[in-house]
Amino acid sequence: MATHGSRPIKSAFKHKSWTEVRTNDSWAIFKIMGEFVNAYERLSRIGPCVSIFGSARLAEDHRWYQMAEGIAEGLGAKGYGIISGGGPGIMEAANRGAKAAGAPSVGLNITLPHEQKPNDYIDLDKSVDFDYFFVRKVMFVKYSQGFVVMPGGFGTLDEVFEAITLIQTKKIGRFPVVLVGRDYWGGLLDWIESTLKPNGLVGPDDTQIFKLVDTAEEAILAIDDFYSRYILKPNF
Repeated sequence: MATHGSRPIKSAFKHKSWTEVRTNDSWAIFKIMGEFVNAYERLSRIGPCVSIFGSARLAEDHRWYQMAEGIAEGLGAKGYGIISGGGPGIMEAANRGAKAAGAPSVGLNITLPHEQKPNDYIDLDKSVDFDYFFVRKVMFVKYSQGFVVMPGGFGTLDEVFEAITLIQTKKIGRFPVVLVGRDYWGGLLDWIESTLKPNGLVGPDDTQIFKLVDTAEEAILAIDDFYSRYILKPNF
């Protein structure tokens, strides 16, 4: 039986006519197009970059924050710009390291109901806001020449498996995907080896798409070594 307390929920899902749905969808297309055009215009000039992903919840005294900052600074010193999700935690660490190296510091910020504002280490002309996660994800893949993936939650897992899937299915060319922290990623990789592979759910060589490292130096070397053999270019 419906209660008085359920009325706000019902009103939030008030039935719309087919005409209202079609009209709303048509206008949404223009908003989506606008996000793509704005991001393409802003990001087409940033040069070769590496995206660094990880938890938004880590403070600056956490070892993973400090490692992410060191990776970003080291990559920046080698001529790479740094792209982050624009928010706090590992994202802030990435932009902070880029700033310290004098490298382009890019933030792809997502508008959320109750969290995330751009961090203070993003270059003002390289801060791009998004309403749509899927538009933002396209930009990460298109303008990144590599992914460095620090420990993180569902959003981080989403980003890394998106990249692995695109490379696996040959929708994009191969680029380095570097997972940092054996103590964090080891359990997931053991599950892939013990469950997915024996059941034929991934190919025997699919785990070669990414590389697992433990230190900032190894992460930087993994990116730099890859591009000692391949040409830097946008992914599509």
